[in-house]
Amino acid sequence: MSTKTETETKRPQPFLTDVKTLRERARKNLDGGVVTSTYKGDVKQAIEILQSVLATEIVCVLRYTMHSIAASGISSDSVKQEFAEHAKEERQHMMEVAERINQLGGTPNFNPEGLAMRSASQYVEGENLVDMIKENLIAERIAVDHYRELIRYFGDDDPATRTMLEGILRVEEEHADDMHDLLVAHEGRPMLPAK
Repeated sequence: MSTKTETETKRPQPFLTDVKTLRERARKNLDGGVVTSTYKGDVKQAIEILQSVLATEIVCVLRYTMHSIAASGISSDSVKQEFAEHAKEERQHMMEVAERINQLGGTPNFNPEGLAMRSASQYVEGENLVDMIKENLIAERIAVDHYRELIRYFGDDDPATRTMLEGILRVEEEHADDMHDLLVAHEGRPMLPAK
């Protein structure tokens, strides 16, 4: 008696090769923009989630920018440059997310009123250079966990949003690694256990 493996019992997903059907479908509901009948996510929920992501990125831009200007001390120049570079990359994320909200038919919320409440991360100035590094590391760790959850949420229902968030996540992980390395360099001891 033979048993079929899970792969053998799965039916392949039908692939739409009928160009005529694709063309007809594309002409329907033009006001939907990028959201076609094959979009499987909840558009309203996606926009709401992305508004929170946008707020998070705006707060990160503001915090890194402030830190790039306010950091001081004998070894602050290289750290200020790192903060400025991160601010620039966070701004790119902000623009990507705003564009995606727009593509889905929403209006990106850049209103500063309530920004801190919409953001997953916080705007904390820090008392000194090490505090600034720590606050940025904390914010990056929050972003990493948040984006991992959102990537799982969007899954195959909205692969474009998921892919965008995966790209942002890669950069946020690099930022967290950079902040950890700076913290170790400025405190003189490793903060995370060796693997």
